[in-house]
Amino acid sequence: MTLAVRVIPCLDVAAGRVVKGVNFLNLRDAGDPVELARKYYEQGADEITFLDVTATVDNRSTTYDVVRATAEQVFIPLTVGGGVRSTEDVAKLLAHGADKIGVNSAAIARPALIGEIADRFGAQVLVLSLDVKRKGGQFIITTHGGRTDTELDALEWARDAIDRGVGELLVNSIDADGTKRGYDVELISAMRSLSRVPVIASGGAGSVGDFAPAVAAGADAVLAASVFHNGELTVGDVKHALAEAGVVTR
Repeated sequence: MTLAVRVIPCLDVAAGRVVKGVNFLNLRDAGDPVELARKYYEQGADEITFLDVTATVDNRSTTYDVVRATAEQVFIPLTVGGGVRSTEDVAKLLAHGADKIGVNSAAIARPALIGEIADRFGAQVLVLSLDVKRKGGQFIITTHGGRTDTELDALEWARDAIDRGVGELLVNSIDADGTKRGYDVELISAMRSLSRVPVIASGGAGSVGDFAPAVAAGADAVLAASVFHNGELTVGDVKHALAEAGVVTR
């Protein structure tokens, strides 16, 4: 059975507004998250991913309000990530309408968090967000929106996290992010070869022709931000292009 490939618009949210940039730099305002989420839902998005890119304590209450308002408008799965450090954070986001939770930095700092969340809420709730870049011939994990390199091998970390109970991998290429030159198919392929959970490709979408190669490389879902926010593409455009390439979508 071939599972349908999901098309997922991503909202990077700072202080209650959607922002966008290139390689995580020079962020600029892209609108109201609730309005954008509703627009993408109406266009046929399969899910919405919502990343709080400045998840400091002062913005936390804003985030909960925005998540609740979005969940009330959008009747597809909503994944929320950014600043999740405990099972209590997860419980609160789920209570505000999130369906899945993305973890990143906190899981790197304390890998046991993955098992704690998976044990309490189930693996299907947990998405591991990986910000990956090339360095010295290997894929490494970065933190702080791609600004800080770690010593972690991205493929080893993904494997470890799956063993600990992660239900999906959101694989974001820092090298490709915002460049609009296409997804990093080599990275997607490497992740697919080791992963027994779904792989979401992120970073680099610039045209309708960029999505099918990501799927061919092994992506179960394709995520994009700026091409949707800028109005260059609709979710329908992407699904049409995938269908023409023989890819089953929802």
